[in-house]
Amino acid sequence: MEAKSWAPRRWPCPPGIVLVALASLFSCPLTPGQAKVYSRCELARVLQDFGLDGFRGYSLADWICLAYFASGFNTGAVDHEADGSTNNGIFQINSRKWCKTLDSSGPNMCQMHCFDLLDPDLKDSVICAMKITQDPRGLGSWETWRHHCQGIDLSDWVDGCDL
Repeated sequence: MEAKSWAPRRWPCPPGIVLVALASLFSCPLTPGQAKVYSRCELARVLQDFGLDGFRGYSLADWICLAYFASGFNTGAVDHEADGSTNNGIFQINSRKWCKTLDSSGPNMCQMHCFDLLDPDLKDSVICAMKITQDPRGLGSWETWRHHCQGIDLSDWVDGCDL
Protein backbone atom coordinates (compact mmCIF):
# COMPACT_ATOMS: atom_id res chain seq x y z
CA MET A 1 0.00 0.00 0.00
CA GLU A 2 1.32 3.41 -1.01
CA ALA A 3 1.38 6.23 1.46
CA LYS A 4 -0.45 9.36 0.35
CA SER A 5 1.48 12.55 0.44
CA TRP A 6 -0.03 15.33 2.48
CA ALA A 7 2.02 17.93 0.71
CA PRO A 8 -0.07 20.74 -0.75
CA ARG A 9 -1.01 20.32 -4.40
CA ARG A 10 0.63 22.59 -6.90
CA TRP A 11 -1.56 25.22 -8.53
CA PRO A 12 -1.50 25.33 -12.32
CA CYS A 13 -0.99 29.11 -11.94
CA PRO A 14 0.45 31.09 -9.05
CA PRO A 15 -2.38 32.29 -6.75
CA GLY A 16 -1.61 35.94 -7.57
CA ILE A 17 -2.34 35.35 -11.25
CA VAL A 18 -5.61 33.64 -10.40
CA LEU A 19 -6.64 36.68 -8.32
CA VAL A 20 -5.73 39.10 -11.13
CA ALA A 21 -7.73 37.02 -13.61
CA LEU A 22 -10.75 36.93 -11.31
CA ALA A 23 -10.51 40.67 -10.60
CA SER A 24 -10.43 41.51 -14.30
CA LEU A 25 -13.36 39.19 -14.96
CA PHE A 26 -15.50 40.84 -12.28
CA SER A 27 -14.49 44.37 -13.31
CA CYS A 28 -15.97 43.88 -16.78
CA PRO A 29 -19.55 45.07 -17.06
CA LEU A 30 -22.17 42.53 -17.89
CA THR A 31 -23.93 43.41 -21.09
CA PRO A 32 -27.66 42.90 -21.39
CA GLY A 33 -27.18 41.45 -24.88
CA GLN A 34 -24.46 40.64 -27.34
CA ALA A 35 -22.34 43.49 -28.63
CA LYS A 36 -22.81 44.44 -32.25
CA VAL A 37 -20.48 46.05 -34.75
CA TYR A 38 -22.64 48.03 -37.15
CA SER A 39 -21.82 48.70 -40.78
CA ARG A 40 -21.62 52.37 -41.72
CA CYS A 41 -24.91 52.47 -43.63
CA GLU A 42 -26.76 50.27 -41.17
CA LEU A 43 -25.79 52.63 -38.36
CA ALA A 44 -26.78 55.65 -40.46
CA ARG A 45 -30.28 54.19 -40.94
CA VAL A 46 -30.66 53.39 -37.23
CA LEU A 47 -29.48 56.84 -36.11
CA GLN A 48 -31.74 58.48 -38.68
CA ASP A 49 -34.69 56.51 -37.28
CA PHE A 50 -33.80 57.85 -33.82
CA GLY A 51 -33.95 61.40 -35.19
CA LEU A 52 -30.27 62.32 -34.94
CA ASP A 53 -30.06 63.79 -38.46
CA GLY A 54 -30.21 67.54 -37.80
CA PHE A 55 -30.40 67.20 -34.00
CA ARG A 56 -28.89 70.36 -32.49
CA GLY A 57 -27.64 71.27 -35.97
CA TYR A 58 -25.50 68.18 -36.50
CA SER A 59 -25.76 66.06 -39.62
CA LEU A 60 -26.10 62.31 -39.66
CA ALA A 61 -22.56 62.24 -41.05
CA ASP A 62 -21.30 63.96 -37.87
CA TRP A 63 -22.77 61.17 -35.76
CA ILE A 64 -21.43 58.43 -38.01
CA CYS A 65 -17.95 59.98 -37.98
CA LEU A 66 -18.06 60.22 -34.17
CA ALA A 67 -19.17 56.59 -33.79
CA TYR A 68 -16.46 55.35 -36.14
CA PHE A 69 -13.58 57.15 -34.45
CA ALA A 70 -14.93 56.56 -30.94
CA SER A 71 -15.65 52.82 -31.17
CA GLY A 72 -15.32 51.55 -34.73
CA PHE A 73 -19.15 51.21 -34.71
CA ASN A 74 -18.85 48.65 -31.86
CA THR A 75 -21.66 48.81 -29.29
CA GLY A 76 -19.65 46.74 -26.81
CA ALA A 77 -16.56 48.96 -26.78
CA VAL A 78 -15.28 49.82 -23.29
CA ASP A 79 -12.14 51.87 -22.76
CA HIS A 80 -10.59 52.22 -19.30
CA GLU A 81 -9.16 55.65 -18.43
CA ALA A 82 -6.24 56.35 -16.08
CA ASP A 83 -8.60 58.03 -13.58
CA GLY A 84 -10.58 54.79 -13.21
CA SER A 85 -13.53 55.92 -15.34
CA THR A 86 -14.67 54.06 -18.42
CA ASN A 87 -15.81 55.14 -21.88
CA ASN A 88 -18.76 53.01 -22.92
CA GLY A 89 -20.55 51.92 -26.06
CA ILE A 90 -20.67 53.11 -29.62
CA PHE A 91 -20.21 56.79 -28.63
CA GLN A 92 -17.74 56.04 -25.79
CA ILE A 93 -19.73 57.87 -23.12
CA ASN A 94 -17.70 58.44 -19.96
CA SER A 95 -18.72 57.10 -16.56
CA ARG A 96 -17.18 60.02 -14.67
CA LYS A 97 -20.17 62.23 -15.41
CA TRP A 98 -22.74 60.55 -17.63
CA CYS A 99 -23.48 57.01 -16.41
CA LYS A 100 -23.23 54.86 -13.31
CA THR A 101 -20.84 51.96 -12.84
CA LEU A 102 -21.11 49.42 -10.04
CA ASP A 103 -18.62 51.39 -7.97
CA SER A 104 -19.03 54.99 -9.15
CA SER A 105 -20.53 57.87 -7.26
CA GLY A 106 -20.48 60.44 -10.07
CA PRO A 107 -23.44 62.61 -11.07
CA ASN A 108 -24.89 60.07 -13.58
CA MET A 109 -26.33 62.85 -15.77
CA CYS A 110 -27.96 60.35 -18.16
CA GLN A 111 -29.64 58.49 -15.28
CA MET A 112 -28.56 55.04 -16.47
CA HIS A 113 -26.01 52.34 -15.80
CA CYS A 114 -22.98 52.33 -18.07
CA PHE A 115 -23.70 48.76 -19.18
CA ASP A 116 -26.97 50.07 -20.67
CA LEU A 117 -24.78 51.93 -23.17
CA LEU A 118 -23.43 48.61 -24.47
CA ASP A 119 -26.79 47.37 -25.76
CA PRO A 120 -26.88 46.85 -29.53
CA ASP A 121 -30.34 48.43 -29.84
CA LEU A 122 -28.68 51.86 -29.19
CA LYS A 123 -31.72 53.43 -27.51
CA ASP A 124 -29.90 54.28 -24.28
CA SER A 125 -26.77 55.37 -26.13
CA VAL A 126 -28.76 57.75 -28.31
CA ILE A 127 -30.73 59.17 -25.38
CA CYS A 128 -27.52 59.83 -23.45
CA ALA A 129 -25.67 61.22 -26.50
CA MET A 130 -28.57 63.61 -27.13
CA LYS A 131 -28.33 64.80 -23.52
CA ILE A 132 -24.57 65.32 -23.82
CA THR A 133 -25.05 67.23 -27.08
CA GLN A 134 -27.36 69.68 -25.30
CA ASP A 135 -24.25 70.94 -23.50
CA PRO A 136 -23.09 74.25 -25.06
CA ARG A 137 -20.10 72.42 -26.59
CA GLY A 138 -22.43 70.06 -28.50
CA LEU A 139 -20.55 67.26 -30.23
CA GLY A 140 -17.40 69.14 -29.23
CA SER A 141 -17.88 67.43 -25.86
CA TRP A 142 -16.19 64.47 -27.57
CA GLU A 143 -12.47 65.02 -28.14
CA THR A 144 -12.65 62.36 -30.84
CA TRP A 145 -15.19 64.37 -32.82
CA ARG A 146 -13.16 67.58 -32.45
CA HIS A 147 -10.00 65.88 -33.75
CA HIS A 148 -11.45 63.77 -36.57
CA CYS A 149 -14.79 65.21 -37.67
CA GLN A 150 -15.20 68.88 -36.84
CA GLY A 151 -14.91 71.37 -39.67
CA ILE A 152 -14.38 68.92 -42.53
CA ASP A 153 -16.59 67.60 -45.30
CA LEU A 154 -18.23 64.49 -43.86
CA SER A 155 -20.54 63.67 -46.76
CA ASP A 156 -18.59 60.47 -47.55
CA TRP A 157 -19.77 59.01 -44.23
CA VAL A 158 -23.32 58.65 -45.57
CA ASP A 159 -22.56 58.51 -49.29
CA GLY A 160 -24.08 55.42 -50.91
CA CYS A 161 -26.39 54.67 -47.97
CA ASP A 162 -30.04 54.21 -48.85
CA LEU A 163 -31.53 56.74 -46.43
